[in-house]
Amino acid sequence: HVRLIEHAGRAVYPRRVEAGAKAMAVLRGEAHAYLHAGGMNEWDTCAPVGVALAAGLYASRIDGSPCVFNQADVKMPDLLICRPELAETLLAAIAAEAG
Repeated sequence: HVRLIEHAGRAVYPRRVEAGAKAMAVLRGEAHAYLHAGGMNEWDTCAPVGVALAAGLYASRIDGSPCVFNQADVKMPDLLICRPELAETLLAAIAAEAG
């Protein structure tokens, strides 16, 4: 059983809690994954992704592509941060759910 902090924009935490706090719940072991598919901006995700990667966690877009920053379009449509051993399973489940 995998505990998700957020799925498709529905937060377990109150909406006012930022992506960084949710991502750090994964780092602290309070959750296995943080999944956001509701759209954010680069500045909402760049620090959480950097800290997660530096701590040895997995971070990507929900299609498995890397998070790329400093783009002309600052939108970051989705994000997955999780323990590395769960990444493949979660990405496959996300892809299966998408169709």
